Amino acid sequence: MMDHLEAMLRPPRMEMPPYPAKYIVLANGEIMVVRQASLDEVDVLLEAVDPLRKLDRDFYDIVAARLYAELLGWKRHRVRNEYCLVGVVNGVLAGIVNGRMFDEKYGISYHTLTLKRGLRVGAHLFASKMEYHIEYLGEEEVWIVAESPIGHRRWMIEYPLEQRFQIQHELGGAPSWALTRETYFKAKPRLVKGTRPVPPELLATSYPIRIPDLRTMLI
Repeated sequence: MMDHLEAMLRPPRMEMPPYPAKYIVLANGEIMVVRQASLDEVDVLLEAVDPLRKLDRDFYDIVAARLYAELLGWKRHRVRNEYCLVGVVNGVLAGIVNGRMFDEKYGISYHTLTLKRGLRVGAHLFASKMEYHIEYLGEEEVWIVAESPIGHRRWMIEYPLEQRFQIQHELGGAPSWALTRETYFKAKPRLVKGTRPVPPELLATSYPIRIPDLRTMLI
């Protein structure tokens, strides 16, 4: 039972429709299942992210540190309306994206972390969370910042996003950009991939999530 004080510390939450799983054939022929993660899976995600907080390469350290805190905040019920999507290849975690609903009209993109590089895993997962915000949560736009040059090229330039420099993003001082519904649907044929439904036997391979070998990840 939750005591009265804990109930006061937890933020109110909105009902959020689930993200329907899909699968994407990667450039090397492997199949990535993209699905929503559950609170029961947070501990294994934290275990996967934890060592990357000390990786001084391509800004993995700051992205991993912030993602770790966001996932922990989700587990401890300290973040309002957060969600997490995962990409899983042959049962092994390939990438993580997360964000939250600000309200029914606006979404906030948090982070995109790729563990299996060189196959556009991060780009596919970022597109999947934009799909979730626009098509399933029904929001008008998503506020986004980049913390690395790779992120800026992938999101701000590739879509392309609109400036919202007057909006202070939750992640700090970087200028905000926005993905609008109009921009999303223009970019969708180029950037949003995937097939639904996922065959049950393929979906089953994404449970439980296994952590990649640190010696081979990020190659």
